[in-house]
Amino acid sequence: MIGKCKAIAHGSTALDYIFREGKLGQHLISNHLYGTTPKEIYGEMKMVSDYNTRCRNKFLRIEIGIAPKDEKRLSLESVRNLASNFARQMGLEKHQWVAVTHKDTDNMHIHIIANRISLYGEVYDTTFVSNRAARVAEELSRKYGMTIAKEVKAERKHKKTKASPTREQTKKEVQQICYDLLDKYKGTGITGHSMFLYDLNKRGITIERMKNKQGKVYGLKFSYARQTFKASEIGREFGYRSLQRNFEATNKEEPKKPYQTIQEATEKEKQSNTDYQLVPKSRSSISRDNDTTRVQNSIGAVADTIISAADEVVEGLGDLITPTTHGDDYAEAAWQRKLRYQANRKKKKGRGI
Repeated sequence: MIGKCKAIAHGSTALDYIFREGKLGQHLISNHLYGTTPKEIYGEMKMVSDYNTRCRNKFLRIEIGIAPKDEKRLSLESVRNLASNFARQMGLEKHQWVAVTHKDTDNMHIHIIANRISLYGEVYDTTFVSNRAARVAEELSRKYGMTIAKEVKAERKHKKTKASPTREQTKKEVQQICYDLLDKYKGTGITGHSMFLYDLNKRGITIERMKNKQGKVYGLKFSYARQTFKASEIGREFGYRSLQRNFEATNKEEPKKPYQTIQEATEKEKQSNTDYQLVPKSRSSISRDNDTTRVQNSIGAVADTIISAADEVVEGLGDLITPTTHGDDYAEAAWQRKLRYQANRKKKKGRGI
């Protein structure tokens, strides 16, 4: 037996679903409810849930799956007791709920729709509620001697590799062929990718692209000897994108750094052939030695000219820049400055008036 539980907001829709004609097997049992139709049951639940205005998901949807071999030995009364015990173990004694069975699948299963708001206005705690339902289903399975879902899952996982020896042998053959060809053509670019697909097809392995509803490729499927395998079963290197990356050329030249380019150019100049030159070295404008000498000579000539001109200007200014210690009447100079100061002062007063 397996149990699932989830908080939902669409209580009316869920009730309509479990009572739908063609799906309903038996109306098993109700708790704190008097109605028999989806509309009547929802009306009673809504009267209680309306007292809480803050809660959004006011209903619980519970599903209980029963194994086919257990269904044969369960009577209607046993199924009712099972649903009642499950609701009690989940802590729904003070909550409204209804349980029914469905017959629309080969395996019988039970649906329970419960009001999350109790008759006293308390909100049912849904923290890890799905895990709680699975644990209750396991406890009841052990109590009634029914099949435990967890043990069935572990048994299937253990027997999975031994279920079909032919399939496992075929998968090993496909893996061996794919890895051999991948090692042969890896890193050889588009040509290698094409040869890889060609050799696979030649050996009877076909690759099919799997697409979604939008038409985009999301994976690959390998077929060989009437067996089909997903790319992940063959190996992580054979996914849709990872397979393409395996064939990217690995001998690409790394981008050269500027200093490497300059260094290579210098070495080429040193190792250049001196037997023949299109332009004689003495007349070549590319010669670095001649250019350096010319530039240095030009800079030196300009500097000499500037220095000479500066010396001539200094000599022409004479005492204005370097006053002498004799021959000047400092008193006269001071008197002249005083007269200029007074004249300027009178001009400023006249402007102010």
